[in-house]
Amino acid sequence: MTINLTDPIFHDEQVARQHLEAIRWPNGPFCPHCGSVENITRMQGESHRAGLHQCNACRGHCTVTNGTVMERSHIPLAKWVLGFHLMAASKKGVSAHQLHRMLEVTYKTAWFMAHRIREAMRDERPIPLGGEGKIVEADEAHHGKRETPAKLSRGRIRRPTKSGRSGGADKRPIVALVERGGEVRATHMSTVNAKNVRDFVVRNASRKSRLHTDESRLYDAMGTEFAAHETVNHGARNTRVAT
Repeated sequence: MTINLTDPIFHDEQVARQHLEAIRWPNGPFCPHCGSVENITRMQGESHRAGLHQCNACRGHCTVTNGTVMERSHIPLAKWVLGFHLMAASKKGVSAHQLHRMLEVTYKTAWFMAHRIREAMRDERPIPLGGEGKIVEADEAHHGKRETPAKLSRGRIRRPTKSGRSGGADKRPIVALVERGGEVRATHMSTVNAKNVRDFVVRNASRKSRLHTDESRLYDAMGTEFAAHETVNHGARNTRVAT
């Protein structure tokens, strides 16, 4: 997806507001307080803030940002619109630092916006990945630095080896699910074990799916709960059917 950064919706507050109103109120404004869609007046007095509406049924006031992640924010709407476009159009994601540079806001503001925008993009009622005849792949990875080092049995902390490497002990563990040709879901886990991984996988993947994993023992028992469990040896590049 290409973005025309010269589009007025990214620079002009009035145009940005009209753009958001057209998206949220395609059939005209409605009251978020009482749900009325009639007798709503746009307040255009000099003392009224831009975009303010009054519901004549409940006498409540609202703008297009009420009930959204932009509510009560002092950030210009044009910057919100551009932030949404940047994060939605990027295949690899957009960091708060990148928003900070492109939107010309402070890093603190960009960090706040990034979290709000991701929250708005979250699916509140996700359906399970996969299904009958479909493949769901599961794997773990490590990224970034974790706040506290991983612990071994008896509470011992895993220390780096003489080479300075500590594997994933000093990084944040992530478990991800990928539907072949479909969606991706990932989560951060403080502790990666069979119980935690199973809980994440069975909540997010249909058990009618064929589960593909590596040869980690994390998936041995869990694999029996799916239509099939196939594993791959990354070193040998061979696949075997586990169940």
